[in-house]
Amino acid sequence: MQFTVQRRLAASVFGCSPDKIWFDASQLEKIKEAITRADIRSLINNGTIRRKVDHSNSRGRARARHAQKRKGRQRGVGSRKGKKTARLGRKDAWIDRVRLQREFLQSLRAGGYFDNKIFRDMYQKIKGGFFRSRRHLKLYLEENKLVTPTSPTPTQKRTQESKTFPSKKEMSKETKTN
Repeated sequence: MQFTVQRRLAASVFGCSPDKIWFDASQLEKIKEAITRADIRSLINNGTIRRKVDHSNSRGRARARHAQKRKGRQRGVGSRKGKKTARLGRKDAWIDRVRLQREFLQSLRAGGYFDNKIFRDMYQKIKGGFFRSRRHLKLYLEENKLVTPTSPTPTQKRTQESKTFPSKKEMSKETKTN
């Protein structure tokens, strides 16, 4: 005997596939007479109609992997899929790069390494995307001899020929004093 209608009704009551419905073989006459949802619900309450247990893929490994990722593991180059911009968007990368360059430029101006005219020119170049990185900006300033410290410290006097930029320590001291 086929119980297509009963199977369909039971599936809609359970909210699952008709293939997941189990009928008690000893109660087939009662099941055959059930033609409404109410009848099916009463048979479900009796235990005559049941839903088979799902045998889906285990999420144990997925949970463990997720827990590791929350701790910052498994995020190396070998685990990454998609483009580089999928993790850090182009605009976000641009914002980070421009902010870093502008911050560097402002610290140099605060240290008195160039006047406002050069600052404005470099600022516009940063805005236009001329520099790839902070290092590129630094290189450009060195090559074009745009950096001239107004009052070099004793250590800068000793190394003025080889080094035109202050160290990070010196820069932090200068910004604190200003």
